[in-house]
Amino acid sequence: MVNSSVSKARVWFITGCSSGFGRALAETVLERGETVVLTARNPQQVEDLTARFPARALAVRLDVTKPEEVREAVKEAIAHFGRIDVLVNNAGYGTLGAIEEVSDQAVRRQFETNVFGVLEMLRVVLPHMRQQRSGHILNISSEAAFVVGAGAGIYCSTKFALEGISEALAKEVAPLGIKVIIVEPGSFRTDFVTRSLVVCDTQIEDYQAATGQLRQIVRDVQDMKIKEQGDPNKAALAMIQAVDSEKPPLRLALGEDAINGINTKLESLKAELDAWKEVSVSTKFEEVVEDKTQVATLG
Repeated sequence: MVNSSVSKARVWFITGCSSGFGRALAETVLERGETVVLTARNPQQVEDLTARFPARALAVRLDVTKPEEVREAVKEAIAHFGRIDVLVNNAGYGTLGAIEEVSDQAVRRQFETNVFGVLEMLRVVLPHMRQQRSGHILNISSEAAFVVGAGAGIYCSTKFALEGISEALAKEVAPLGIKVIIVEPGSFRTDFVTRSLVVCDTQIEDYQAATGQLRQIVRDVQDMKIKEQGDPNKAALAMIQAVDSEKPPLRLALGEDAINGINTKLESLKAELDAWKEVSVSTKFEEVVEDKTQVATLG
């Protein structure tokens, strides 16, 4: 059910608005009559939107790996519009390479953007949402948080981390009126592969049999021999629908390929869990007696 009474008054703060999902979402939200803080490392790339919607669009420079820019961007947004109702952590990129091939520096850089950048945004925006006792947080994850391919381990690991952060955060902020949505897109026709994917220069021959297929798919997309089926504008509408809902999902998979991939992974996990159940449950002390006492766990 859509809660339309508040939708028009919302202020969205979206990271990574220069292209892809961030750009599509920002434009769609503005066209619906809502307000958007458009952030990009180069604000000139979103000036066309501020020109079209001067009263409801604010362009702000933001590199999420720079804490001082995060603090300044949020400060400017609050000063200009008075509040932030929807935070969309969209800024990010991917690294392609086998685990052994990717340098420590490249791994750290990937986590700085995809994980620590999100954490910084959360820590700066959450005090405002707590004071409001309301808000939505959309963390853009990926089907890759479930379906891991050879050659994408570093990128996927950042999305695994983001999912863990998001799931815990959802439980922490629910009593405060704040809702968290993890968005898990499949393959969409953005410029992610051509603009936001860093291909590792180091290639170890022994891994080519495992990683070669993914590298070829990337080349085919870049050469436009393969076209992704997902429409980023429709993805934007789906995200808005989730925010409008009185009971938004914790996880919002986008795309038939995402649904199929996640379902396949879940079925595989269940089959493996069942196959090894006897071994798994054989690990307790013999003197342990079953009881109904509930024990708190990290899960």
